[in-house]
Amino acid sequence: MANPAPAGATPIDPTTLARLRGASTATVATLLYKRGYLNAYIQGAMPLGPGKPTMVGPAFTLRYIPARPDTDPIEAFRERDHPQRVAVEECPEGAVLVMDCRGDASAASAGSILLTRLEIRGCAGVVTDGGVRDAEGAAALSMPVYAGKPSAPTNLTKHHAVDIGLPIACGEVAVYPGDILLGDGDGVMVIPRHLADEIAAEAEPMEEFESFVLEQVRAGHPIIGLYPPTDPDVQERYKAWQAEQAR
Repeated sequence: MANPAPAGATPIDPTTLARLRGASTATVATLLYKRGYLNAYIQGAMPLGPGKPTMVGPAFTLRYIPARPDTDPIEAFRERDHPQRVAVEECPEGAVLVMDCRGDASAASAGSILLTRLEIRGCAGVVTDGGVRDAEGAAALSMPVYAGKPSAPTNLTKHHAVDIGLPIACGEVAVYPGDILLGDGDGVMVIPRHLADEIAAEAEPMEEFESFVLEQVRAGHPIIGLYPPTDPDVQERYKAWQAEQAR
């Protein structure tokens, strides 16, 4: 079986990323589930610092394998082609740097200096299933950072950076370069790029309907028949609510 075309080669509508910024990871998880994608939530990568904007952007990938003393002495950072440093300088504006650390957060995959460089370069965010050092500084960035946990040891103690721009696993999820990452307070979802337009289109009305449902619940309406809307009068109440919102 031939390898699929690179995800990044699939065009997406110019409005898709902006529309996805209005979606939640919960909504995206449901929409992907309806399409049979049951493993799209990155395990073990939670936001550092509250109150960040929703993160949306195409994946730019970096893969680590286990470190060894002969390949990862402290002098390795002097190498101008060190993949970790190269990835920080090559991650495109608006993209999300996604790092595969095999789910091992016992050492950092990056620290606040490199993360600050990514923010200055206009990157949309960082996702790693490894650790992050200088976590307080990383959490203070305006750029969203998702990580396994704070972890002081340098990446060289556990992680050897090897590949840039290839398919990876992050938090037990396949991530292809160009896939769309969406992150909020619940974590990070991976949207296969070829589905991004239709997920964005379906997310907007779904988010609107759930806002209506939440208001109905707060007003004392029972869930059964409302969510999902199986009672015949729910759609009429929803239309009335929409008309009220439009005023």
